[in-house]
Amino acid sequence: MFEVQCELPAPEEIRAAQPLPAALAAIKAERDELTKQVIGGRSNKLLVIVGPCSAHEPAPVLEYVERLGKLNERVKDRLVLVPRIYTNKPRTRGVGYKGMFSQPDPENEVNILKGIRTIRALHLRAIECSGLSAADEMLYPENYAYVEDLITYNAVGARSSENQMHRLVASGIDLPVGIKNPMSGSIPVLLNSIYAAQSAQIFKYHNAQVRTTGNPYAHAVLRGRVDNYGNDIPNYHYETVMQVLEGYRKVEGGLKNPAVIIDVNHSNSAKKYKEQIRIVKEVMQNRSYSEDFRGILKGFMIESFLVEGCQKHDEVFGKSITDPCLGWEDTERLIYDIAEKV
Repeated sequence: MFEVQCELPAPEEIRAAQPLPAALAAIKAERDELTKQVIGGRSNKLLVIVGPCSAHEPAPVLEYVERLGKLNERVKDRLVLVPRIYTNKPRTRGVGYKGMFSQPDPENEVNILKGIRTIRALHLRAIECSGLSAADEMLYPENYAYVEDLITYNAVGARSSENQMHRLVASGIDLPVGIKNPMSGSIPVLLNSIYAAQSAQIFKYHNAQVRTTGNPYAHAVLRGRVDNYGNDIPNYHYETVMQVLEGYRKVEGGLKNPAVIIDVNHSNSAKKYKEQIRIVKEVMQNRSYSEDFRGILKGFMIESFLVEGCQKHDEVFGKSITDPCLGWEDTERLIYDIAEKV
């Protein structure tokens, strides 16, 4: 049984009430083009999508993003830094804190209208204070329209990559969409998802029949897999990346812009957040070994925040309340290390 608790304004109304100013729109357009150049193979820079597991509170996120904007100025000749401002949080068992979109205050009840307004304000302020537009996870495809003018990079999570609606909506986004391998780790399923997202589609979206032209910037994200016994199995190694490249080449009908992003947390690190540093270094070593590997590797996803680790409740400013993250000092050193080896 469904009980209507609150009628929500249409996305167009929300965007009109909290518009993206022209000056910030120009910044975002430039950032969009930089990310597309990397995924499309027109730039030799690497993309680094970095930030907290979930954005649970605006103030520490803004401080983090402002620091990242200053760091970006020092590495922008080699890297494209995109802050993670993830406002939707998937839950393995379907219950618990679901992110700022649903709960702008993680200790209080769900308030989606307030959440929408909060995340728009957060994204606007983040662009203004850092000069960087952000990445978010497209956990609920129908929600994308509320923030479509603010996001530079979209991620489709492991639990969502086989979902038809995620694939269809991704096909209508003219920006990089990173599709994670499913929890099983299946590379054929991952490539099928990319194929669907790169293809023209017709479907129902927001009370209309819509047609998309396909998204040539949909690409693979390797995040590790979980076996039948619940064990984390990494898939960032040389052999898996080369299997993905071979899969790209073999897909009947072809795929555009072969690209892999390595998510160095989740099942690749078994959420041992310090392992992210070692994994990045191993992947960069593999990149120096093989031209094919160098060609398909487009960057990393890294979970980091102001303070390392995680906490159950929001007591320490800038510390994750979901998955554990690298602290700022380790993050800064790691980004400099990546830039040095590009």
